[in-house]
Amino acid sequence: MAHINPYLTFNGNCEEAFNFYKSVFGGEFPYIGRFKDMPDSEKIPEVAKELIMHVSLPISEGNVLMGSDSSEAFGQSHQPGNNIAVSINAANEDEAKKLFNGLSAGGKVTMPLEKTFWGALFGMFTDKFGINWMVNYDYEQKAY
Repeated sequence: MAHINPYLTFNGNCEEAFNFYKSVFGGEFPYIGRFKDMPDSEKIPEVAKELIMHVSLPISEGNVLMGSDSSEAFGQSHQPGNNIAVSINAANEDEAKKLFNGLSAGGKVTMPLEKTFWGALFGMFTDKFGINWMVNYDYEQKAY
């Protein structure tokens, strides 16, 4: 069964925001990655390399607050209203494909559902109602 979590996007201050959230919720970051950690990072502008590509903070049993910085270098500018998405962590590949295909019908796919360098099946879209979604299935399951 899928888990749904909020995914927040920031304008260069994701790390500051998540350190604040961590001070309130407690816990530790199981993962914090920067854009410089991506394959072909030499193609990333210097100004974007230290920005947060992904961070996660478990806040309770089964609930994870996730986030990243947006960057115009990747075609995503930060605008209030487009800075939050619903992130779905699917139980298996079939569920991920079903949810992605079903929810994206009539919407705009911004990243096709495909295998990623971080070991997941992942895709993003805006549905036909203007809601931003992310669908993820981790091939190596992690307990948050």
